[in-house]
Parts: sequence; structure tokens; C-alpha cells
Amino acid sequence: MSVWECSPIVDYSVKGFDCRADADAPVGEDVCAQATAVDQDLENALSVSRSRCRIAPGSSTRGSRSRATGISIAAARPTVNDRVSTGRSGPSGNATSSTDTIWEHCRAANHPVRVRLETTSWLSMIASDLRTGPMSNYPLIADHGLIGNMQTAALVTTDGTIDWFCAPRFDSPSVFGCLLDKDHGGHLRTRPTADAFTQHQLYYPDTAILVTRFLTEAGVGEVIDFMPVSNSAVASDRQQLVRMVRCVRGEMTFAIEVAPRFDYGRESHETHVTENGVVFQGTRNALSLSIVRESDDARLARVQQASEDTLQVELTLSAGQMRGLVLETGEARPPRPVRVAEAWRLFNDTVRFWRSWLAQSTYTGRWRETLQRSAITLKLMTYAPSGGIVAAPTAALPEQIGGERNWDYRYTWIRDASFSVYALLGLGFTEEAGALGRWMRDRIHDQVGGEGGPLNIMYRVDGSSDLTEDVLPHWEGYRGSSPVRIGNGAADQLQLDIYGEAIDSIYFADQHGLEAGYQGWRRISDILGWLTDNWNQPEEGIWETRGGRQDFTYGRLMSWVAFDRGVRLSDRHGRPAAVDRWRAERDAIYQQIMDTGWDRERQAFVQHPKTNVLDSSLLRMTSVGFISPTDPMWTSTLEAMEQELVTDSLVYRYDPGASPDGLRGSEGTFSLCTFTYVDSLARAGQLEKARNTFEKMLTYANHVGLYSEEIALTGEQIGNFPQAFTHLALIDAALILDRQLDRRRTAAF
Repeated sequence: MSVWECSPIVDYSVKGFDCRADADAPVGEDVCAQATAVDQDLENALSVSRSRCRIAPGSSTRGSRSRATGISIAAARPTVNDRVSTGRSGPSGNATSSTDTIWEHCRAANHPVRVRLETTSWLSMIASDLRTGPMSNYPLIADHGLIGNMQTAALVTTDGTIDWFCAPRFDSPSVFGCLLDKDHGGHLRTRPTADAFTQHQLYYPDTAILVTRFLTEAGVGEVIDFMPVSNSAVASDRQQLVRMVRCVRGEMTFAIEVAPRFDYGRESHETHVTENGVVFQGTRNALSLSIVRESDDARLARVQQASEDTLQVELTLSAGQMRGLVLETGEARPPRPVRVAEAWRLFNDTVRFWRSWLAQSTYTGRWRETLQRSAITLKLMTYAPSGGIVAAPTAALPEQIGGERNWDYRYTWIRDASFSVYALLGLGFTEEAGALGRWMRDRIHDQVGGEGGPLNIMYRVDGSSDLTEDVLPHWEGYRGSSPVRIGNGAADQLQLDIYGEAIDSIYFADQHGLEAGYQGWRRISDILGWLTDNWNQPEEGIWETRGGRQDFTYGRLMSWVAFDRGVRLSDRHGRPAAVDRWRAERDAIYQQIMDTGWDRERQAFVQHPKTNVLDSSLLRMTSVGFISPTDPMWTSTLEAMEQELVTDSLVYRYDPGASPDGLRGSEGTFSLCTFTYVDSLARAGQLEKARNTFEKMLTYANHVGLYSEEIALTGEQIGNFPQAFTHLALIDAALILDRQLDRRRTAAF
């Protein structure tokens, strides 16, 4: 088995260091490993390893890439045969020397190396260290459910911990944030006191109410989390979060710990315990906690203040009993007695809201339950007062564990808003699509863009454009992945594709009866006027690279879409416009893509004219109507992408090793791209492959049907979670696949 054909892959990482190796390689087989430069002492970075390795003899692997694993082999110059260890006893029981010589060589050379295993237990020992080391205190990203009320949201782990909650809005500072720093982030935790228990998590059917179940020999308990929805269209500092704790069978004692850490842990607070609850009072923020109880409950709970800023409660319940907590943000209010009946009323009202909303869906296809969960997830990520949808409710979850690709996604991208219009209208949610259309209209009217043109690529949830990027140096980051970034420095980038996506969504909405008015048409004309003078220049591109501007083919493609849809809208409604100029620019872009975006040697459309790198954003070329899905130029492009960017149906955005993006480290496969690949396959008539790829991708959802931004080679979800773009692409892929499968079935009869 050669070094670049090994599979399956075990992915293990520590801060600043990343390795991947074949889990099944027998003793003496070559496996892949990649050492990346680290800023801290290398001995500490490698402290998880108990093995001894030796660098294998050099080989001619320069420029190779693993199709099976997706690992880039940029160079191979390992000529040193020193042994490496952490100073612990190796497999033979003899202590070996420091790692410095070998790994300093790798770091200085900045190239992947080949490693020969000397013991079959090497990988299992590393995996064991990672499971029991300090980073094991973090849950997997996928081990979360999402609750919310269309103004903010919270993540709840499968063990009953709320480890991410920002208030009063998605983009506000955190109240609970131990997802990004287990010691200093803050949390609300509820779990059995029993030494051993199993846990399960699910959504209450057809709702955004999350149920976490605990099972012990003595009993079964449940923690029910939700945020009541009350006049969500009006912005408010007062947000409610309800946690109901109940015993279903037998008896169960729950340990409850409440430890808010306001403003990303930067704001101290005092804790005031009263008869009816607790007030956590900071200098600028406050959190009130009211206890769900009956008047004769004095002996059910034992309350103690663990510290000045943390409260601990033990609650013992018998079968049929329910108690709980109601958290309220905003101005501090005295806790009040909340009776059990009131808590159940809030629960029932929330059930009715979600089921009534979901009943608007017109989708009756093959994947109804999956698409309904995606629709609810998108609704949860909508900021109702403005209609905007956040890319994700989280910040700084890494694209590579231990890496620096940690971005704040709690904002509304023009691109995401545009895609949302397609998906929501496709499912029949016209009110939400209309709200997004109005959000888009307002941004077009404002035209407060900076260097990137009349539109910014992203905005805060209220439509403002101050997204200054900052770092939280006092937080260690998820599993040691730093820096922890808040704000987003890409907001002012020039990304030409957003203009095509914005105007295409307006055109799509127009086809569904959501027509732009006179002022809206004037602003559309203004944007196309700006684009006329500015489309033919380098840009940062859809992937927000920080490695310099290029003439990205996708930016040209979507500029073509902008002019094409502008012409169509003008013709359809007889609107005054510089149509002749728009047609001329559209045709010039088309010819430029065909002349410079096409690589004759690779027989494929490429990322930009100065490279032969493939880019999965171009999978949209057929869906926007630029090229026929059966055109030989497209079928050869699709085939090239399958060979280079697709690994077991999962799709990479591009190869950052071949096309540097200005950032260190690697990333996983991009879930959006995988669903877009399904769309392309379906349009090209490759329905069996499309459906198989789609069904495989559905297995990567977490236990409640949610997706993050990326999938690691191990199958682990990485990146911000859940990601709107992924769920939008899932909906689009299901709709086109349903349509194509139905056509084939009809043709068969």
C-alpha cells in the first residue's frame, strides 16, 4: 500500500500541530504524516505521542496529492533517520531522545514527511491520549442541538450543557461561552448526579424544542429546552430561555450549575440569591433566573453558591414531577415564582408556534423530514426584526482543529440571503422569502459599501456594517484552536459574485410574484451601472481568501448572471434601463470566461487564469444557465473535479496547497460544495450517482439532523455550527433531485 493510497484515515490534532495517518497500516507499512510549523515549544505540541518513529527514505512524491485522503504532498525530502520521541519509554521500553532534531528539521523544511510505524499500538495510544487529555473536556461540534426565538439562539450539548448563548442578539457578546473556553466561557449545566448514565437527544416532533434524556438504573429523566416566541419581529433586550427538568420513571437527582460569564468572560458580576431565584448582576449586563416550582417545594432542591459568580443546585424528582428554570436577559428583574402549569403553557404555546409555521410548507417529496428540519434550522437562524439570516449562530469554531481558520459567522451575508430566497420559496415559505427580499432591498437602498462597491459582502443582523474584527486572547479556543475571532475583517473585501447572487435572487423572487417597486428598480440599475465599470478587476472571491486578489472565474460568472438577470427583468416589465450596455457587458464576460477561464490542458474551467487549480464554486455554472449540463466542456470539467476535489462523495472547495489562500493549515471537505455537486450531477442526468452522493451526505448529519460548515476526513463535523449555507444547499439539492427523479419516472411510463 503506497503512502498516498492509504485509507481509512485517523485525524488527530493538538494546538498548532496536525497529523493524519492510516489506521489500518500494519507494522512496517508507510503512512502519511504532515508536520506544520508551530509557535509553541514542539516538545509540548507532541506530548500526546508515546511512540518512536523514523523518517522513511526519500522518494519522488513532489507535487502528488492523495485522491483517497485529500492530503497534499507538496514536497518529500526526508533524509534524516533520527528517532523521535517525547522522552517517554518507547515500545521496546527504552527511553529515547528529544523530538527536537527530527521535528525541527520538518518544521524548517516546511514539507510533509513519510513516517514508518514501529508498533501497531502507535495510533491507538495517540487517540487514547486525546480522549483523556485536557482538550477532551470539549464536546464534539456535532454533539449539539440548537434552540432559539428568531432574535438569538443557544447550543445545547447531548449531556445537558448550554455552552453557547449570546444575548440579546445573535451577534451580541456571549453569556455562556464554554464552547470556546471550557474554564472561562461560562455555562448552564444540568445532568444526573449518578456515576453512570446514558444520554440521548432529540427534537420534540416538528418543533425547535430540544429534549435531552438521561437513563440510569434508578430512573429516567429529561431536560427540555426552548425559547418562547413572542412578537419576535420587534427587537428586544429581553430574551427568555426555559429549561424544564422532569423525571419520567423512578427517581433522579439532577445537579444544576449556572455560571454566566458576560461579554466573552470579560465582565465580572455579582450573584444575588433570593427565595424565587437568582440575579447575576454585571456592570453592563444582567441575567435573572426564576425557579419553576410549586409553593410546597422547599425540600426538593438544595441550593448553594459555589463561588461569587456560580450557583449550584441539587434537585431530586420522582416519576411525574417537573421543575425547572426560566432565564431572562436584559435589565435585571427580581426573580418571580413560576408555577409548573405556567411552564407547561409556555411549552405548549411554543409547540403550536412551530407546528403552525411548519404547516406552510408545500414540499411533499422524498426527504420531507430532512427538509423540514433544515427549514426549522434556517428559521432559527433568522433575525426576525430585519429578516436577515445569520450564516451560523457561532463564532470561531475551527475549520481545522488547532488551526487558525476560526471566523465569526454571526452575520448576514448577501450571498446567504440570496440563496435563502431560492430555498424558502422552493419549500413554500413565501413570508420568510419576502422578509429576506426586503432585507436585500434595504441593503441595496443603503448602498453603504466600502472598497468592495455599493454592497458589503456581509452585515450585522440589524443591517449595520460595523464588523471590526478583534481577537479574544484570554480564551483558548475550541480544543485549543486559536485565535478566537469576533467581528469579521472580510466585510469590506471586494467579492464580485455577490452582485450576481443578489440580482439573481431578486429575479427569482420576481418570478414568484415578489416584484420590486420603482425605487427598488432604480437601485438595481445603479448597482448594474457600478458593475459595468468594475467587473473586470481582481477580487478576493467567494472563499474570502486573504492571499491577494485574483481574477476569479466565479466572480466573472456571477457578474454575467447580474447583467443577464437585469436584462430579463427590464424586458419582462418594460422598465427603463441601459439594456444595450448590460447586454454588451454580459457578452464580454461570457467570452472572457471561455477564453481565459477554460484550461485547454486540463480540459476544465479553473479557479482563475493564472492557475490550473479547480474550484468547486464553478459547480454552479449549469444551475445559473451559463452552460448546458451536457456540454462537453462542462462534462469534462465535472470529471476533472471528481478526480481532484471529490473524496468518497465529499467535496473540497479547492486545493489550498496548490492555490495558497494566505492562511496556514488545511481544512475539511465543504458540505455546501457536496450538495452543489449533487445538484450538478442531477442536472447532468447522472441521477444514480447524484442520489447515492446525496444519501451518503445525509449520514453526516448529526443526531438531530444538523450540519456544520465542513466534514473532516474522519467524518467529524468542523467549522461553525449549524451553518445556513449547508442547509440551504441541502434543500436546493433535494428539490432538483426530486424533480429529476420524477421526470425520469414519468418518462418511464
